Amino acid sequence: MLEKLGVMLCGHGSRDTDAVREFAVLSEHLKKRLPQYPVEFGYLEFATPIIRTGLDALKANGVTRVLAVPGMLFAAGHAKNDIPSVLNTYAATNNLRIDYGKELGIDPKMMRAAADRVEEALALFKSDVPKHETLLVVVGRGASDPDANSNVSKVTRLLWEGFGFGWAETAYSGVTFPLVEPALEHAARLGYRRIIVFPYFLFTGILVDRIYDATDAAAARHPEIEFIKAPYLNDHPAVIDTFVERVEQILTGENFMNCQMCKYRTQVLGFEAEVGAAQESHHHHVEGIGTSEAKGPFELASLPHAHSHHDHDHHHHDHTHAPYPHADHPLGPKSMKK
Repeated sequence: MLEKLGVMLCGHGSRDTDAVREFAVLSEHLKKRLPQYPVEFGYLEFATPIIRTGLDALKANGVTRVLAVPGMLFAAGHAKNDIPSVLNTYAATNNLRIDYGKELGIDPKMMRAAADRVEEALALFKSDVPKHETLLVVVGRGASDPDANSNVSKVTRLLWEGFGFGWAETAYSGVTFPLVEPALEHAARLGYRRIIVFPYFLFTGILVDRIYDATDAAAARHPEIEFIKAPYLNDHPAVIDTFVERVEQILTGENFMNCQMCKYRTQVLGFEAEVGAAQESHHHHVEGIGTSEAKGPFELASLPHAHSHHDHDHHHHDHTHAPYPHADHPLGPKSMKK
């Protein structure tokens, strides 16, 4: 039987219609870049089509082998656990081969995209403030996976050193610490004349809105500092290039995630109890429940190889997880809530 390949782009999903639309646009870019394959996309939760719908479409199109990639920046619970669980279940019940690729990760192309977004912000807000008097704050989504969180810090360092800024800090939109608001207050006390806030996010959404709102609030509290809001990554050409490479790496066998510091495979400081946790998805009860324009009190978390568990308090789900060990950190997700 002749093998027919298809590509499945797996996203998290959002209640924000703009975020869902931007992800759909990304799939259109992949269709243009990969015309030799049928390309479908789907979400874990809060939006349609769900991942199973995309897989159904590929199967109906005669696809016998699916090349699935997570539409996520770093590997935390969603990419390591939830998406593989959905894919494995579908593969087993539909007699379909599904090969899973790696996340975007730390990649020179992704750093080029990030640098371009920071450059765009600097170009729009021309001033006489030199780079050595500028502080960069990179904001990641935040996860209960310390390895994924550490990757955001690496992005920060690479941009800091690459641009030659005076200082840089890393913050997170949820789940871990420091959150954006305390991080900006800390940054404002360091004495720099300009602060650039860069959300290292693929798409817009509730969290990006909150990051920009927190930046505006900090600017109002500190009028002596010039605050600049850099745009998020979105469909930068280098991001598209990275997704295409991740699909191609499945075929060349270069699609392995970095498992050396995975809390599900090795004992990582503070997360020792999560080694070997069962692989299961926690999103079946919210698959495709709908997207709205609402920007209410909803807090997404992380991004996420093919093993286990993560914290989901931010979704207000009724299932249980291993507790995040630093949930009560003074700069973290519980204590700073209003």
